[in-house]
Amino acid sequence: MTYNKGAILRAIEQPYLRDNLPEFDSGDTVRIDYKVVEGNRTRIQAFEGVVIARQNGRGARSSFTVRKVSFGEGVERVFPLHSPLISAITVVRRGRSRRAKLYYLRDLRGKAARLKTDVSRQEEDRAASKKGEQ
Repeated sequence: MTYNKGAILRAIEQPYLRDNLPEFDSGDTVRIDYKVVEGNRTRIQAFEGVVIARQNGRGARSSFTVRKVSFGEGVERVFPLHSPLISAITVVRRGRSRRAKLYYLRDLRGKAARLKTDVSRQEEDRAASKKGEQ
């Protein structure tokens, strides 16, 4: 007897998938509001940086890597995309990149590490938000 393991996994993962995620890609600057547990208290901490990679496509196991420079030191964090600890993901800026993985940004400093803004996608976001207001 054979089982469709992919279908079984999808059925198990389905209740944990989030549907309120914005569309973002590598090169975009995002702000992630992450719930941090300290002792018996929880608070929300923001982490803002450039998405340098997205892993594993669309399922519940998908994740993305965000890089920022904090006090002159590069900091990277990997976030599970459908984690219940992520309270919000906000796209701050759309970056134009021709690659899926931007690991080369690790070697660049200062202005060289900046990406150009993707004006067309940013205008689409503005039009969509304006349409949502009306």
